Amino acid sequence: MATNTQQLPSRDEMFNQRLPFILIGMVVISALLILKLISFQQLSPDVVNELSPDYNRTVKLASARGFIFDHSGQRLAVNTVEYRIGISPNLVANPQRSATQLAAILNLDELEVYKALTSDSMYVLLAPRVSAEQGQAVEKLKEEGLTALQIEKIPRRNYPQGTVAAQILGFVGGDLQGYYGVEGKFQDQLVGRPRTEIVSNIPFDLPPQQEADKGSDIYLTIDRDVQFLIESELAYSIDSTGAKSGTIIVMNPRTGDLLGMASYPSYDPNNFQAETDPNIWRNPAISNAYEPGSVMKVVTVAAALENKTITPGWTYNDQGMLDMAGIQVQNWDREAHGIVDTTGILVQSLNVGAANVSLAMGPTDFYKFMSKFGFGRLTGINLEGEAGGTLHVPGDSVWSESNLLTNSYGQGVAVTPLQMITAVSAIANDGLMMQPNVVAKIVTNGEVNISQPIALSHPISTETAHIVRDMMVSVVQNGLDDAASLPGYTIAGKTGTAEIPGPVRYRSDAWIMSFIGFFPADDPQAIVLIKLDEPSSGRWASQVVAPIFRRLAERLVVIMEIPNDATRKALEAQGAIVGETNQ
Repeated sequence: MATNTQQLPSRDEMFNQRLPFILIGMVVISALLILKLISFQQLSPDVVNELSPDYNRTVKLASARGFIFDHSGQRLAVNTVEYRIGISPNLVANPQRSATQLAAILNLDELEVYKALTSDSMYVLLAPRVSAEQGQAVEKLKEEGLTALQIEKIPRRNYPQGTVAAQILGFVGGDLQGYYGVEGKFQDQLVGRPRTEIVSNIPFDLPPQQEADKGSDIYLTIDRDVQFLIESELAYSIDSTGAKSGTIIVMNPRTGDLLGMASYPSYDPNNFQAETDPNIWRNPAISNAYEPGSVMKVVTVAAALENKTITPGWTYNDQGMLDMAGIQVQNWDREAHGIVDTTGILVQSLNVGAANVSLAMGPTDFYKFMSKFGFGRLTGINLEGEAGGTLHVPGDSVWSESNLLTNSYGQGVAVTPLQMITAVSAIANDGLMMQPNVVAKIVTNGEVNISQPIALSHPISTETAHIVRDMMVSVVQNGLDDAASLPGYTIAGKTGTAEIPGPVRYRSDAWIMSFIGFFPADDPQAIVLIKLDEPSSGRWASQVVAPIFRRLAERLVVIMEIPNDATRKALEAQGAIVGETNQ
C-alpha cells in the first residue's frame, strides 16, 4: 500500500508568502496615521485648546514701557526684568534632585517643590515672580539638562534714583499699570501696544519672540540736581523745625516749567508696597489744599491796583482792628499802625489793610480777579491727582460778607501749593500766568514732540506786575521778611502764617507757615514756594521759613548758574544775553 508524504514549506517560503500582506498592512496603518495627523493640524487653535486645555495657555505680553528722564537725560524710570518660573512635571527625569536645586534657588520648601514635580499636571507654576538673579540661575539649570523648565521674562519698573521725585513720577504696579504722577497720567503713551499670545506648555516648543511696540520716552522739565537739593533741604527743615510735613516747589515763572517739586513724607517707588497708608502715594503739592495766610495779600493788592480801586500812593488809617460783617479783623501784632500806604500793607503784613482793600473793591470785582488768578479751579498740570482747592463766591450757600474780608489775607480760602505759586508767578512774569508743566518732550519711535508753554490768563498788566514786584522787594529788604535776603541778589518775596481750621474754630496751637519768593527780581529765573505744616521752632513764618528760603536760594543760584546782580548787569552792558536757565 502506497503512502503519500506532504512536503511542508520552509521558513523562508512562509516569510515570502506573508511579506506582501505585512507590507500592505504597514502602508495602511501609515496612511491612517498621516491622515489623522493632517486632520489634527487643520483644527483651529480654539479647537486644539478645547481638546487639550493643558497644552496651551493664553498670556498677555506687555510691550517695553517707555523710559522717563529728567530734562538733561538722567534716567528717572527704566525697565528691568523678573522671571516667571514653571515646569512640566511629566518630563522631569529626577524629581528629587530637581526639587532640591529649584527649592534652593527659588527659596521654596523642598517638599512642596517635590510634590509639584511628581504631580500629574502637564504644567505647574513654581514662582510667579522672581528676581533676575534667580531667573538666570534657573536658566543655567535648564541649560544643564533640566529641559522641563519654562522661563518667562516679566518686565518690572525700576527707579534708579530711589526716592528722588517719587511723587512726581508715581509708580507701576504688579499689573503693569501706572499709578499717580507721570506714570499714571501718561499710562497710554508709556505702555505702548501690548498683545495676547497663546503659549505652549511643552518646553520644547519655542516661545513667541516678537516684541510689541515700545512705549514713548518722556523727558521731564525736572532738574535732578534741583530735585535732590530741595528734597534734602525739605528733610533737613522738617527735622530742624519740628514740622509734621511740608512742600517745596521750584518753577520757571516765564514758562511754567517745574524744575523741582518735593513733599515730605515721601516713599520709594521701587518698594511702594511697603507703605501701609496709600495716601503717601499722593502728591500733596498738587492735591492737598490749605489756607495760605498772608501770601495772599500780594494777590489782593495786585488785583486792586489793576482794578484801579487803589493806587501805589493810596493810604488808609490803620486802627489795628476792623469790626464788620459780624467779625473782627485784627493785625498779627494786635497793634494800630496809623496812616499806611499800599506798600506798607505788604511790608508790615497788615490784615486790616488787606481787608480794607477788598472792601473797597467789592465782592464782584474781588472774586473776578480771584478767578483770573486761578483760585478754585485746576491749573491743568500734566500730573495725575490734582485738586482744585476751595473758593466760595457770592451766591454760594456758605458764602457770607465776612469771606470778602478774610479771603483778602488768605483765610477762608483753600489753595494747593501749586495754585499759590502759579498765581504769584504772574507777578514775576510781567502779569502773564503760565500753566504749570512737568513734561519737556515725548519721544515716540524717534519722533519728538516738544511741549510748548501755555498761558492760563493775563490777570494783571505788566505795569501792575512791576509795581507789586517792587513792593515785594521792599518786603524782603525793609519789612518783616528780611531774613530771606540773599547778598548780591534782589529778592522779591512774601511770607504767610496761616491758622489751621479746627472742628469749631481755628486752632491756637499750630500754624502753616510759608514763603514765596522769586529772583533775580527784575528778571526772574526761578520762583520758589516753601510750606511747612505745624513747625514748632517759632511763631511766625518770617522767623521759621524765610531763613530756609535764603539757604535754599544760595544753593539754587549755583546749580542754575544764575549770576549775581552786579555780574549780570556787567554782562548785559557788554551785550551778553543773560536770564535764561539751563533748561
